[in-house]
Amino acid sequence: MKNKIIHFLQQEIDLEHIPGAVIHISYQGKIILQEAMGHRVLLPEKSPMQIETIFDLASLTKVVATLPVVLKLIETGTFRLDDKVKHFLPHFHTDEITLRHLLTHTSGLPAHKPFYRESLSKEEYIHRICKEPLISQVGERVTYSDLGLILLYKIIEIATNEKFENLVTREIFDPLNMEETGFNLNLTHDRFAATEFSETLNEYKIGIVHDENAECMGGVSGHAGLFSTIKDLGNYASMIENEGVFQGKRILSSAALALARQNFTSFDEEYRGLGWMLKSKTYSSCGDLFSKASYGHTGFTGTSIWFDPEIKLHVILLTNRVHLGRKDAIIRLRPRLHNLIRSYF
Repeated sequence: MKNKIIHFLQQEIDLEHIPGAVIHISYQGKIILQEAMGHRVLLPEKSPMQIETIFDLASLTKVVATLPVVLKLIETGTFRLDDKVKHFLPHFHTDEITLRHLLTHTSGLPAHKPFYRESLSKEEYIHRICKEPLISQVGERVTYSDLGLILLYKIIEIATNEKFENLVTREIFDPLNMEETGFNLNLTHDRFAATEFSETLNEYKIGIVHDENAECMGGVSGHAGLFSTIKDLGNYASMIENEGVFQGKRILSSAALALARQNFTSFDEEYRGLGWMLKSKTYSSCGDLFSKASYGHTGFTGTSIWFDPEIKLHVILLTNRVHLGRKDAIIRLRPRLHNLIRSYF
């Protein structure tokens, strides 16, 4: 099995669909494969991928940082899902949208806006989103929206009177021994997987967040900006899989984690929990063989994490596919890889 999975990923590297990858597979609580292959940097000079390589997680930020903090704040009575965005941001243009809508991508907010082109401050980002017209009725359909998670990041800071990055480090990363996970990590270039070429920098981004809006927000947001390693993400996944417990310490309640895995969008073809993508009746990046109970998330840079709780399996794939440009090969790669893995269990 291990050789076939490594061979599959090596073929994708040889086809220049991805420059390299780190794969982690855990079954029944035991790591059965953890391997690095290919390159963390191709241009201007090749450098091999390492198990210790740090990746730009892109939208995995939503479920590795923002979601667990929100669940923690629900547990402590700071939040309820039906709290209105307008309660925290009085200048928000509608009182219909709640935290539940932001977390399930049913707010009606657009998916993305290139605010970075306007060189806005963080406060101006929030102000612009608060005035942004909706593209659909609230709660009627799923539109995956970075804007909603940017708002949620700001709401967390307002509710706690604390910087988001400090809160998530203290409440989530430190208890999980995620020592090389964070925003704006001040480490040497040889630790990072390179992402896309930046015309502004006139070089490939290494250790600088790939997402343009997150970069212009200072590298910290609820939708993107987080960096991590396979080891640290393995700790996080272990906690999620073990109903909130890591090495005997309770990080999150089983009730909060169960809530996050519920299907809040059965009316849509795309199923959504709180933060999590769920195995949907149409396309799912976890492929065809993962059970209906499966949940996970992906990141634009080429990252993903998927859980199949029916057999206690989780798969973490870290790639820096945008180092080769914004090719679509990752869209086929992910489900085929997960089919291959799941066929053995």
